[in-house]
Amino acid sequence: MTRIKCCGMTRVEDALLAARLGADAIGVVFTARSRRRVSLEQARAICRALPPFVSTVALFMDDDAGLVQDAIDAVQPDLLQFHGNERDDWCAQFGRRYLKAIAMGEGAAALPRLRDYPGAAGLLLDGHGLGEAGGSGKAFDWTLMPKDLAQPLILAGGLTPANVAQAVRIAQPWAVDVASGIESAPGIKDPHKMADFVRAVREASAG
Repeated sequence: MTRIKCCGMTRVEDALLAARLGADAIGVVFTARSRRRVSLEQARAICRALPPFVSTVALFMDDDAGLVQDAIDAVQPDLLQFHGNERDDWCAQFGRRYLKAIAMGEGAAALPRLRDYPGAAGLLLDGHGLGEAGGSGKAFDWTLMPKDLAQPLILAGGLTPANVAQAVRIAQPWAVDVASGIESAPGIKDPHKMADFVRAVREASAG
């Protein structure tokens, strides 16, 4: 069964709806480069409101280590997620399991970078270009998803209720990660899009 992460949460009600619909994880963004950035107080309220067995992920991009530690202390996320040029040892310094996003905007040329993060709990392949922020709504060639890595792979970038079933069938990822594809505006989730997205993933996984 393909897992689902709904990222870029800025409101408690959106995170609770995602959980009720069956999302396995929600993401809160701390990097200043994102339009979905939340304060420590917002993130703490969102994560504390979630029911049991829904994981929380804190996202950063080339941010100061102090910000990462402040978010850990305030929110106690289950996973960290790094979207920038952070090295494997830098990501590991916080003693927390982490995901590393790989910018797939260069296509096959980006694949060697997947080998640079042996300490990551999983690798998130996103459609944006190198150095760009995630949540851009850009997809990449899903046939490039490698099948020979030991780490779980998460598919992101340009996923919507209309295309995620096809993406799951082609890429066969461990999980999918969506932000802009379920929004009415940056950081504001659309309940109908969320429901349709979760349903499409579940149906594709079952088939």
